[in-house]
Amino acid sequence: MIRILYILLYPISILYGISTFIRNKFYDWSLFKSTEFNTPVIVVGNLNVGGVGKTPHIEYLIRLLNQYKLATLSRGYKRQTSGFILADNISTASTIGDEPKQIQNKFSKVIVAVDEKRVNGIKQLKSLFPEIQVILLDDAYQHRAVKPGINILITDYSKLYINDTILPSGRLREWAIGSNRADIIIVSKTPTVISPIDIRRIKEDLQPKPYQEVFFSYTKYGSLTPFADTCKNLVFSPSDINSVLLITGIAKPDSLYYYIKDNYQTVEHLRYSDHYLFQKEDIATIKNSFNDLYGNNKVIITTEKDIMRLSLPEIYNEIKELPIFYIPIEICFHGNDKEEFDNKILKYVTANSRH
Repeated sequence: MIRILYILLYPISILYGISTFIRNKFYDWSLFKSTEFNTPVIVVGNLNVGGVGKTPHIEYLIRLLNQYKLATLSRGYKRQTSGFILADNISTASTIGDEPKQIQNKFSKVIVAVDEKRVNGIKQLKSLFPEIQVILLDDAYQHRAVKPGINILITDYSKLYINDTILPSGRLREWAIGSNRADIIIVSKTPTVISPIDIRRIKEDLQPKPYQEVFFSYTKYGSLTPFADTCKNLVFSPSDINSVLLITGIAKPDSLYYYIKDNYQTVEHLRYSDHYLFQKEDIATIKNSFNDLYGNNKVIITTEKDIMRLSLPEIYNEIKELPIFYIPIEICFHGNDKEEFDNKILKYVTANSRH
């Protein structure tokens, strides 16, 4: 059935691919304007649709560049607003999107803004905050209206862009040749231990250009973190948890599911679509699934991104009596990749930012 669907959709993919190819060529030939700014701009994006870990890599860059005055700009995917919005104390996942809200919560010194038109967004940021030294653009690889100083392309270890095809028969937003615009290619979500043979094979498959560098990253899970006051009445230690209801609204939750499965006796998984906006009717399902879990030492575990959407007042008021934890994640690099990647980024920013 999947094969038949692929064949039926492939002609549409060809047409879509031609349109994206022509659009990119118009930018390459300067028929469409691409704006370059005198402030360092770093783009983090991907060719595949969703799930490669762009936002955790943005957070890695924020930590790396913490001595600079930083701003992040994204479109604020699935927000219920439009135009330029600067994150403030009353911003929610509904007004700026779950990922920008996550960054705002974690990094109080970082200026967070959203705008579907990135050129306008950067102009607004520079006007409001002339002291900004670096701007990080999240999910902007296809946003050719901005010419970045460094273009970072992320591809999932389990689904490299070279092994995919264009939408809708595949998951690519544009032909794989679009990878040529990248200065850095990061293979994300690799195993925590990866062999030199595997690294060499992937590099050979990707066939990077002479100007491109390839790095390999993996996801490190942090400690269980209580969600607000929902765990204040917990009568047992987190180390005594034996049953878990896992709630995910992310693109690729399988690695998290297996991580939870390896650490707890009983795991039930409620899986929602990426960036899912929880509704009041979903709470009944969550409560029923939690009550049906075996044992007494049971909790709900979710992701940082999902917490941003579960924090919406109308949802939080319905779940505040449930014991909910989330697992923060961080990006780590293999071997010498961390030092080489850090040096490349720092060298660019140091050379181009105003001190």
